[in-house]
Amino acid sequence: MTVAAIIQARMASSRLPGKVMQDIAGKPMLVHLIERAQRASQIQTVWVATTIDPSDDPIEALCKQLDISCYRGSMHDVLDRYYQAAKTAQTAVIVRLTADCPLVDPQLVDATIKAFIDGADFAANRLPPPWTRSFPIGLDTEVCSFSALERAWKEAQRPYHREHVLPYLYEGVNFEAVNRQPSAEETYVLRGNSLHGFRIAQLHHQPDYGTLRWTVDTPTDLKLVREIFSRLAGKTDFTWLDVLALFQSDPELAQLNADVQHKTAYDVDLRMSK
Repeated sequence: MTVAAIIQARMASSRLPGKVMQDIAGKPMLVHLIERAQRASQIQTVWVATTIDPSDDPIEALCKQLDISCYRGSMHDVLDRYYQAAKTAQTAVIVRLTADCPLVDPQLVDATIKAFIDGADFAANRLPPPWTRSFPIGLDTEVCSFSALERAWKEAQRPYHREHVLPYLYEGVNFEAVNRQPSAEETYVLRGNSLHGFRIAQLHHQPDYGTLRWTVDTPTDLKLVREIFSRLAGKTDFTWLDVLALFQSDPELAQLNADVQHKTAYDVDLRMSK
């Protein structure tokens, strides 16, 4: 069973244009994510899915330099871009990563893949608002089967389905209740069925760290992530727990981007309709 990580990346970000090529600790942000995805033991190949817009030529050039497969497709119909990339890669399992998450943890990626393999059509370590999450924003990993992706590609029609790739799979999910002791420190999995009949698994963490924001979507986000890499300089294999330790020792770090509003599953790029 081939497992491929497909990283969505484009230069035309609405809030921080060109962010995927911004320098972080001497490397473009996209390179950090590629390298961290490659460290996940369950991932066999890494692809980048960008757009046919000329502004994304530098992304394709970077992929060629790194010998990373690159698929170019629709700018705003990201679901179609993912489907075509997965079809080209001939993969049975797709791990969806986004280029604005350079702190993705390989071990957490593997844990999400395991939750998928243990009996799901879709697994994730977070769901966007209005759903819940307990891992920091920026560790985001989604895993689905090619057959589930293909069904979403055929059936999903709403703009947010097409832009955010996989909401069609998990919307309306009803998870089984699991009670955890407040003092427990653990990762666990909730399972349930979605509105469209997909089996869903979601990783959670106790305690809940879902309010921490480690993704890059604004200049203040970029400043924070650069600071994180600076403080962990020389430690290329750091985990999300190493980053968490920084925030626990210096709570002021979280204030650098505390005012940034995180997007919901229903937000769409207004340029999509033009």
